[in-house]
Amino acid sequence: MATFVIVGAGLAGAKAAQTLREEGFDGKVVLIGAESERPYERPPLSKEYLQGRSEREKIFVHPAGWYAENAVDLRLGLRATRIELDRHVVRLADGSRQPYNKLLIATGATPRRLPGPAFYLRTVDDSEALKERLAAARTVIVVGAGWIGLETAAAARQAGCDVTIVEPEPTPLHRVLGAELGEVFARLHRRHGVSLRLGTAAAEVTGTGVRLSTGERLTADLVVAGVGAAPEVGLAREAGLDVGQGILTDASLRASHPDVYAAGDVAEPFHPLYGRRLRVEHWANALHSGPVAARAMLGMDAVHDRVPYFYTDQFELGMEFSGDIGGAGYDEVVYRGSVDDLEFVAYWLCEGRVVAGMNVNVWDVHGRVRELIRSGVTVDPKELTTG
Repeated sequence: MATFVIVGAGLAGAKAAQTLREEGFDGKVVLIGAESERPYERPPLSKEYLQGRSEREKIFVHPAGWYAENAVDLRLGLRATRIELDRHVVRLADGSRQPYNKLLIATGATPRRLPGPAFYLRTVDDSEALKERLAAARTVIVVGAGWIGLETAAAARQAGCDVTIVEPEPTPLHRVLGAELGEVFARLHRRHGVSLRLGTAAAEVTGTGVRLSTGERLTADLVVAGVGAAPEVGLAREAGLDVGQGILTDASLRASHPDVYAAGDVAEPFHPLYGRRLRVEHWANALHSGPVAARAMLGMDAVHDRVPYFYTDQFELGMEFSGDIGGAGYDEVVYRGSVDDLEFVAYWLCEGRVVAGMNVNVWDVHGRVRELIRSGVTVDPKELTTG
């Protein structure tokens, strides 16, 4: 009987296990997770679950009994310590050895750290602890104006805290959305009373707040850091797999060893649509890459070529973003709707082609945005603003 092992019991790993069973794989499936919780989804941890608007049970990928019912050997609280490619074995922290015929690495990423005692949001335990701390805090400093930082700042304001965001870039989300759309999020947070210290880095987190790169010191009851995440590539690198920013794979998520695959935050696959490698850290990537890897492990014709997608909810703003502006970049951004009223669609154009789009409080349009991106056709900007 063949044994397929999945190291990493997050969304990507859990969806891969589900897909193996749905596609008729009748061998042994072993899903190994370092956390003690069964697989769950991370977006609610900085959104509705952190704000107390969602029940705990809703964060989980599957009901508690699903794994036993589908003959998935779920091993929690157990870290993989070594992969022996030549022997097709995974060594585990309890001293045991788990043989495999095919291996999927879905170990995710861990928060980048700052010097000093900052709080980080990654796990369900972190989210629950942060919820308690926000209830007790009066002043909060958030270091980093990316998705996690902005969502945490919104939650802190809604918990009644005075909030300051420290960000070295000139706008929030500057590298992801560019200056124009980053300013939309800056205005949103300022309107809700958040103080933004942009163009300024946090040099050190102290016991009483943050020391800025300018030498100025800010005080707060709580400092939360959201300064990006690093993929967990240690196992892969030590095993001898090819690693760049993540585990390097082909478009089918096969790594440099023919029986090893990678999915989710840890993978850096070749993306056929963009003709280059593209590592994506968002929920949709984990949701869809796990099943692609599972089908590829089964020898099926599977390619991970979806347009990158992510979403956020902050205060009264809900939005979806599709595409990528980090490759060739863009020439201009055009809008349909009202930016001032936070009800619009933005299109990023490069040489007349749509490379990314974002709908803010306008729904059921991101499918069309993805089609425009995937088509690569040259469009008339005026049609986008009135269509």
